[in-house]
Amino acid sequence: MKLAVSNHPQQVGSAPRQALLAQVHIARKQLAIDDDDYREIMQRVTGHSSAKECSVGELRAAVSNFERMGFRPTGATRHRDLGGGTTIRKARAMWISLYQLGAIDDGSDAALEAFGKRQLHVDRLRWASDRDGFRLIEALKAIADRHGWEQRVSSRLPAADRIRLLKDRLVGAQLARLARAGVPATGLIAGDRASWSEKRLERAAAELADRVRSLPRESGADGGA
Repeated sequence: MKLAVSNHPQQVGSAPRQALLAQVHIARKQLAIDDDDYREIMQRVTGHSSAKECSVGELRAAVSNFERMGFRPTGATRHRDLGGGTTIRKARAMWISLYQLGAIDDGSDAALEAFGKRQLHVDRLRWASDRDGFRLIEALKAIADRHGWEQRVSSRLPAADRIRLLKDRLVGAQLARLARAGVPATGLIAGDRASWSEKRLERAAAELADRVRSLPRESGADGGA
């Protein structure tokens, strides 16, 4: 008796698929994405407005996109645990942002670990001292400045305002990169960002990252850093 094989995405690779579905929904909650933005992101990345309609490959693409937006996966698909406390978490956030800006070629934790090893001469970032962590952040800031993402921020600003300002500058640097390449962004994403929330800025950076990373590398780019 010949068994029929279904190509319906919900019936293919059920265990991996269920795990990826869970990651998508965790990401949506973690990033506080509203319904309209979620459907827009899913449609753009996978061609479907609902995760239930996606294949395993499409779900993996969605999870990767949410990671670029700042999602921290859990379970079997989580990132390598870099450890190191607040400083290393800040370094990881900057590393992802530099990837979104096209300043580095690999935004993974493994690539950050390798960069940290070259910079600090420690085998694991979790073993870095506070002084080493400061040096790592300064090295990442130098890359950011070279690529038009200005890092100087007044210490008088409240922490939340400093973070929002840097996220706004990241989007501005991405828009400038696209303009230099002759493909300027248009519409709401290129409009006035004064009233945008941190989450809206993060979503804009993730969306612009796809466009920026499709451009030829600029001369003087850091590549793998």
